Order: sequence, then C-alpha cells, then structure tokens
Amino acid sequence: MDEPLLTLLASDEPPPFAVAHADGTSPFFLTGDHAGRRLPRRLGDLGLPAAELERHIAWDIGAAGLARALADRLDAFLILQTYSRLAIDCNRSVEAATSIVTVSESTPIPGNRGLSPAAADARAREIFWPYHDRIVAELDRRQDAAQQTVLVAVHSFTPVFKGVPRPWQVGVLYNRDARLARPLLDLLRAEGDLTVGDNEPYAISDDSDYGIPIHGERRGLPHVELEIRQDLIAEPAGQRAWADRLARLLPATALAQLS
Repeated sequence: MDEPLLTLLASDEPPPFAVAHADGTSPFFLTGDHAGRRLPRRLGDLGLPAAELERHIAWDIGAAGLARALADRLDAFLILQTYSRLAIDCNRSVEAATSIVTVSESTPIPGNRGLSPAAADARAREIFWPYHDRIVAELDRRQDAAQQTVLVAVHSFTPVFKGVPRPWQVGVLYNRDARLARPLLDLLRAEGDLTVGDNEPYAISDDSDYGIPIHGERRGLPHVELEIRQDLIAEPAGQRAWADRLARLLPATALAQLS
C-alpha cells in the first residue's frame, strides 16, 4: 500500500504565491522568487533564532516592495513567492543540492537536516510547484493571446558577504541570452551614480538558477534578472526610488527587443 502524502501547509495558511496586476497590459512580467520569509507552521522556526529569519538567508530583503512598486508603474503582471527560501528555494531545481539547504552562508539550518524524501516532496509539492505552475499558466496564456512578454526577475543582495564588502548598487544577470541585459547595463552605467555589476555579485547558470533558464531561455523570451543591494531598498523610500529608475530604463531596452 502506498504511503499517504505528507501535508505541509495548513488550510488557514497563505497560498505559496501572491499575484498583482493579473490583467496587466504591459509586456513586462515580474517575478520574486525570494520575496517572502514566512515559514509553514509545521516547520516551526527550523531551529533558528528569530534574528536569523530576518536575514538574507531567509529572503531577499526589499525585493517584494520594489517589485510591487515597479509593477504598479509598469502595469506589469507580478508574482511573488510567499514562503522563505529556507523551506525550499524557488530559484533552484528541486533536484539541486541547494534546493533545501542544511547550511546557508555559514549558518546551519537544523530543521533541514535529515529530511525524509516524503518531507522534501511535501515542500516541493505545496510551495515550489504551485508557484512555478502559476508562472507557466500565465506565460502560456500570454503566448496563446499573442501578448508580448519580457521577463524580469527581481532579487536583492547583501552589502557584505562573509566579511567582504560589495561595491555594486545593482547587478544585471543573464546566462546565454544577453539581448536585454547588455543595453540595460549600458543605461544603468550611463546614470553616472551607480557601480553596476555585469553578472555580479552572482551569475546565472543552469545549476544555480531555475526561473531564468526555464521560463526565460527555454521560451526564448527577452529576460533579465536584477539584483539590487538590500540597504538601498530595505525601506519604502528606496523601493520607490529604484522603481522610478527602473520604470524609466526598462522600457527603453525592452521595447527595442519587441519591435
């Protein structure tokens, strides 16, 4: 007899994603893979003190607020992940070793040690796949409606990583397809007040990422992943300022790719 499926999320807990501007008319399609820091109740605190769950290891600080402000300005479809990457990372393949981490940066995650296959499957089934299935459904709908799409993944990064300061205010990330990233890099550098990372502080790859390779590259969509330094967008004023800047620059690069 088959084992019964484990259940992770209780019926009164939030769904694994939130959508804004579901009927947005612009070509822009925004994602926030690490937007939330909530943990399913059944996971408790994963054995971590509360302060650790406020850090970057749990979520991309400021990314949700920036993405919402940018979606408002662009009238763009936006989907945000609700739950912490410490439950399961929605920008990693479920087969990847970093899908459910036992150590993040230098912090052990006790509640992720020794997970059974059934427990890991519950996290994928109730958090990872619903989020990505909703992305697929919307991209399929737009394709069927001949609606142009530009995929923008919104993330944030820490000012200091393992004791090393990071000089960039923003990073522009891409893998095989740089048709949107390259002109956006040029425009951001032309602003005159920014140190802009070219695939810094991270670079996209099939092993380290899921959203851009699967939803962007495989579909042939113009795409870019943006990393904004967290101290610049931790508060609403910074989120609004960066949303204003990106709402001014993104159309100038993206529309050229769609013409």
